[in-house]
Amino acid sequence: MTRANAPDLVLASASPRRRDLLAAAGIPFEAIPADLDESALPDETPRAQAERLAREKALAVARTLGPGRNRLVLGADTIVVLAGEALGKPRDEAHAVKLLSRLLGRSHVVVTGVALVDARELSIRSCTVESTVVMRDADESEVRSYVAGGEPLDKAGAYAAQGEGRRFIVRIEGSETNVIGLPMDETRALLGRARGA
Repeated sequence: MTRANAPDLVLASASPRRRDLLAAAGIPFEAIPADLDESALPDETPRAQAERLAREKALAVARTLGPGRNRLVLGADTIVVLAGEALGKPRDEAHAVKLLSRLLGRSHVVVTGVALVDARELSIRSCTVESTVVMRDADESEVRSYVAGGEPLDKAGAYAAQGEGRRFIVRIEGSETNVIGLPMDETRALLGRARGA
């Protein structure tokens, strides 16, 4: 794909979930992952962290595109929050079992920051979206069986709402696509404003 005929939207992410959501919505895009430190800043809330990282990812990729026709760069960052604590991705299977076990039988919040950068002007539009996920309880053998399948090892909170991890979810209050990794209603709204639609 040459730059001349590439879609005007660039996804600053390597996430297959975000790629799938955009593709399912019929939105053409090119994926160029951002590479940056995703650590929280001192005293930063999960909501602020998610929005900051979404903006930084989109800006980092936008700066690499150079002059030429204008393009929009979409960045996103999703954080699972339990009782105010941000839970990251598991380090290994044992850590995945520990993370998921903490979530079971309780409710938690999933917050996603979304940012859209105009690559020519480096202007930014952004928002954050929160959803509540209520999970059922489960015994350790069921958790270990799920983790052994490998699905949760690259997921914040160690589960996938769109995959086998759905078995643990009682209900989602709010945007389901937000829990998967990209709130599509809000993303479409940002794209519409940026394109003057």
